[in-house]
Amino acid sequence: MMVIYYCNDGNLRNYLNKSKNYIKYGSKMFDLQRIARGLLDIHNAEKVHKDFHSGNILFSSIPYISDLGMCRPANIKQTVKEEGIYGVLPYMAPEVLRGQQYTKAADIYSFGMIMNEFLSEEIPFNDIPHDEFLAIEICKGLRPTISKDMPKLLADLIIKCWNAEIKNRPTIKELYQTLKGLYNYNTCELYFQIKEYDKISKEKFENRSNEDKYKRFKTHPQAIYTSRLLNFKNLPKPVDSLDLSSFLFSSNTSYTAQSTSANPKLNEICQDDEHNIERSFFLRES
Repeated sequence: MMVIYYCNDGNLRNYLNKSKNYIKYGSKMFDLQRIARGLLDIHNAEKVHKDFHSGNILFSSIPYISDLGMCRPANIKQTVKEEGIYGVLPYMAPEVLRGQQYTKAADIYSFGMIMNEFLSEEIPFNDIPHDEFLAIEICKGLRPTISKDMPKLLADLIIKCWNAEIKNRPTIKELYQTLKGLYNYNTCELYFQIKEYDKISKEKFENRSNEDKYKRFKTHPQAIYTSRLLNFKNLPKPVDSLDLSSFLFSSNTSYTAQSTSANPKLNEICQDDEHNIERSFFLRES
């Protein structure tokens, strides 16, 4: 028998769905930093999670990474013929959908999905079937939309996690340090963007009816958010969307999602610093 910690707030989606109060952006940033710290522990142990999605992020005041049943050493090669593709389609990296080796970078892609879902409170691809056609479109560059109101530095970071090229995604160490730096970077433009975003979002939250909330979390009958065995054949080579602005909701406000490589503030925060890594107790197994 195993005795494990009970997370009374459920998984990430339960946590967002039943929240009666508006969750401030700063609080979400702090939780994302904790989730990144937990994934850093996994990757530092030379492991990959392999089933990283919002259903495996549990909350009890603070978030925990759970369900390490698929967790494997990062250097062990496994093919589709040996074990198939297992996971939740919207969170799976395009190269994994094509049957390639699951790497740490695939966990990073999944983290980008979780990050966008948490910040926007929008379920990825909730209005379409999770089938081979979606897998094809993901390989062709389809990604969930990013709210036009999201602070630009955070939108840039999400898009970088979603890059079709494995080598262009940040490492979890870079991601953790970036989130930590952004959370503490209260004098920069990000602080004012978050303050304005909180003001607008809180008003929307308070004026949102129960019907609106139901529609927000309603999913297509063939949208499946539990891990399952998938088997796709002849998917196209993964590419990025030629139009990064297609990730954004349409708006009258001019907003262009640029890559993090063109953003000096984000690059500065991403700089490697061994001494900034602290001991973490945010990783839990269930």
